[in-house]
Amino acid sequence: MSSRKSELVALIDMDGTLCDYDGAMRRDMARIAAPGDSTELYRLGEPPHMRERRKLIQDQPGWWRNLEPLPLGMTIASGLSDLGFRLMVLTKGPMKRNPAAWGEKVEWCRQHLPDVPITVTTDKGLTYGKILVDDWPEYVERWLEWRPRGLVLMPAHPWNEEFEHPNVMRCTPENLSEALQRAKDLIGATGQ
Repeated sequence: MSSRKSELVALIDMDGTLCDYDGAMRRDMARIAAPGDSTELYRLGEPPHMRERRKLIQDQPGWWRNLEPLPLGMTIASGLSDLGFRLMVLTKGPMKRNPAAWGEKVEWCRQHLPDVPITVTTDKGLTYGKILVDDWPEYVERWLEWRPRGLVLMPAHPWNEEFEHPNVMRCTPENLSEALQRAKDLIGATGQ
């Protein structure tokens, strides 16, 4: 592989990008909710009892491994691969309670993206790539701190609809071809 080809790295997030964390969490929150309990998922300001429920669900053996793929994220990954980018899954691992989740995330990748390298980290900002595909604004901002010319393709979700940055394009099925064109333009801009 030439050094130029190896520089065309596209980092792809798992939860909320490649796999349906929210759908599985909503389903499982509903299973343990008492009558009248909210099953709302919180992005900020999560009440302590809801945080404990979420962690209880995530700690179940097999929970991470059995998440369903998200079609938009899988299509973005496929499109970037077709353009010649070297795909790498970049996912954040739980810090304290469930070290087995790291292994289950790797198992998920082996099942759904068997030939794609995987990095499980606690700081996505430290990982090199020309493109980051991620749904979570905090991780995007951290990555862009170190990659001011990088491109972020952000699968559109309610929790990121207010996020704006000149290097970030929110992706929907309707604008996917435009997003992939921006990725292709990035190849041309770097002379590859």
